[in-house]
Amino acid sequence: MRTATVRRARKKPAPNRIGLTVDPYRGLKTTLCAGCGHNSISERIIECFFEMGIDPTQVIKLSGIGCSSKSPAYFLGMSHGFNSVHGRMPAVATGAMLANKGLLALGVSGDGDTASIGLGQFVHMMRRNIPIVYIIEDNGCYGLTKGQFSATATLGSKAKSGIANELPPIDTCGLAVQLGATYVARSFSGDKKQLQAIIKAALAHRGTAVVDVISPCVTFNDHVGSTKSYKYVREHNVPLQSIGFVPHFDEIHLQGEVAPGAEYEVELHDGSTLRLKKLEPDYDPTSRIGALDRIHLANKEGQVLTGVLYVNTQEPSFTELLNLDDTPLAEIGQDRLRPPKSALDEVMADLA
Repeated sequence: MRTATVRRARKKPAPNRIGLTVDPYRGLKTTLCAGCGHNSISERIIECFFEMGIDPTQVIKLSGIGCSSKSPAYFLGMSHGFNSVHGRMPAVATGAMLANKGLLALGVSGDGDTASIGLGQFVHMMRRNIPIVYIIEDNGCYGLTKGQFSATATLGSKAKSGIANELPPIDTCGLAVQLGATYVARSFSGDKKQLQAIIKAALAHRGTAVVDVISPCVTFNDHVGSTKSYKYVREHNVPLQSIGFVPHFDEIHLQGEVAPGAEYEVELHDGSTLRLKKLEPDYDPTSRIGALDRIHLANKEGQVLTGVLYVNTQEPSFTELLNLDDTPLAEIGQDRLRPPKSALDEVMADLA
């Protein structure tokens, strides 16, 4: 007797606040390894953009080279996209936002793409406070070239071959805080709830939002001895806060009094609220020095520090500093771009 297996179709969520179903937020079928943490990040991106009701046609996806930089093909299929040269994504993103500041920029990079060949580009993006959500899919190795250590690999972490890493790591979050990024967070690809809240808050932020996501490479860096493995991160994860995000289009109700120091709220640029319930009572996410000290301590003690490490909503973004026109560069007519003869005559007269 053959037993029939009944499969229940997954119920699709209702259309979001702009009337779109979840399908326009999806992309191509992934070609990454089964179980890759990058796929989990792609799923969180799809969920966050859909739930926040962001128009995918007004988004530009940018990436460099590497396993991580392939992932923009797997989400937001209706968005603009540019897969740039290895390590050069920040320069392309800067140009895109200067040409059309009305776009929402989402950059996806890896630990090699950011902390090795692209480090110089990363540095200048941080100090300019370009309005972009910059996600680093960090697995501590080069997955496309057989798993060599990357610049974010922890000192003493072991490769699959048993070789131990002898060089100290570059902490991209610490670097971002020091250089001028105005929203810096770290999460784990296996922590759905925390990662969702962090990405949503980053999307509501105006300025450079760096989200470093520890994303284990199941093929080359998920073994005993690796400090980027699922097991290690679960055992050493130290969350700074329990994070909640309240979109600006949802009405907020707080019942009763909140105990002093128990909850920290940051109003983001679009009116949304980032709600941090402190697990470390003395941690202040608005203190740059405090963030750098806590990151240093975590690295010293072998902790994987997750949560919102630093947030600053007061600094103007690069496009605000330049006072750019609201009209995209491609749509500005020649009458505004080309100076009249009288203006050129005046310049020549000054030079005479």
